Order: sequence, then structure tokens, then C-alpha cells
Amino acid sequence: MTELPLLELHGVSKRFGAVQALSQVDFSAYPGQIMALVGDNGAGKSTLIKGIAGIYAFDEGQVYFDGRKVTIHNPSDSAALGIEVVYQDLALADNLDVVANMFLGRERTQSFWRLDEAGMERACIETLASLSVTTLRSVRQPVASLSGGQRQAIAVAKAVMWNSRLVILDEPTAALGVAQTRQVLDLVKRLAEKGLAVVIISHNLHDIFEVADRITVLRLGQKVAEFVTADTNQQEVVHAITAGTLEFVPGMEKE
Repeated sequence: MTELPLLELHGVSKRFGAVQALSQVDFSAYPGQIMALVGDNGAGKSTLIKGIAGIYAFDEGQVYFDGRKVTIHNPSDSAALGIEVVYQDLALADNLDVVANMFLGRERTQSFWRLDEAGMERACIETLASLSVTTLRSVRQPVASLSGGQRQAIAVAKAVMWNSRLVILDEPTAALGVAQTRQVLDLVKRLAEKGLAVVIISHNLHDIFEVADRITVLRLGQKVAEFVTADTNQQEVVHAITAGTLEFVPGMEKE
């Protein structure tokens, strides 16, 4: 693992009217490492991720990517840096097959604007093989026929296909059974093994402690702790989530 972070956020804040969703948050993600982002509902996790993804613009603070200061205005800026987000709803089209989903909006064409079906299918199979995804009967199956774990695998494979360097996973094991959760956690580990920086958001601390190298805790829009997973335990993390020390109390003026 490199000592230099791929993504660094310094003092980022975001306000929605009277609501301070994020306040002076520092955050980092390293190549070949999994950073967990945890916190109770309303802690600011989604706002932070959407700021990185370019859905929201941070009101203040600096963003550095690969050591260079950058400004992310929109999702296109984020994607151009190599940042891909797999949201909880996965954003897959049930009526299309696996290949069509993985190339949705980025289809390859041949002469006369014909779709390069064979080339897309090969690239799809190669990407899935590189991630050791072996549970699919065919890449021509409609997504509607896939299990929850298989859908998550397709969404992750779609994210890493486009020269991504940072993959953010939002609740990747939510509503999955035991076997499917195991498949997804193994897949998350393989992303880091491939040298990608990985950020995982989850309420399941068992999953977090199984895969994460480091854990960042948000509480009421503020960063209250960062742990090395091997040096902490679930009790410490739960305490930070529920009672971590705030720099200031939301709704009260800072001195």
C-alpha cells in the first residue's frame, strides 16, 4: 500500500438552508485499501459521498486527488478522475441483459453506428473474470433474473470497467442473505487487491470489521473519529457513532 492517499478532503462543509449537513470534515482514501465510512442516520455519510461524486458541490474546503488539488462541479468531473459510485439501488435496468447494463450509456459502436455486441460481450466477460465473479450462467441473462448478490456484483463490475481508481460502495450487503453477503465481501476485498481505493458505507459493523483497513466515523455532520481496524473493536466504534465528541453542537453558534 502506498503511503500517499489517492483522495483527500480537507475541511469540507455543506449546508442546505438552515441545516449544516457537513462541517469541516477531513477524509482520505488510499490505493489498495478499504476505508469504511460509518455513522448513524443523518450523520452526513450520503452528503459526503455525493460531494465526492459531484452531485453536490461542497460549500468550503479543498479536494485533492492523486496529490493534485481538484474541483468537482458535477458527476462528469468525478468520473473523469476515475471515481465511480455504486449506490444502494444499484441503478440497473431489469429488462436489459448483463452486457447491456454494463455498457449502458457508454455503448461501443462499429461502422454505420452499429453496436459492437461481440466486443462488449468480451469486455464484460473479461471484467467479471478479473473480479472472480463466477456465479453467472450467462452475461446475456436479463438482470431481472439475477439474485441480489449477482446484481451487486454486476454493479461493482460496471464501476471498475471504466478505468476507475476509486470505488465507493453504498450499503453493498443490505438485504442480502448470508451466502450472497459472503460473495459481495469477497468482491470488495478483490477490488483493493487490484490496487483500487475503496470506500464502503455500511451499518453492519461485522461486515466492516471483516473487510475494512480503516474506519472513519461521522456524527451530526462532523468527523469524530478515525480508527485503524486492527487496533480497535466494535464497542469503540459504536461509542464514537453514538457519543463521539463534537467540535461544536449543531444549532449553537461557535465561539
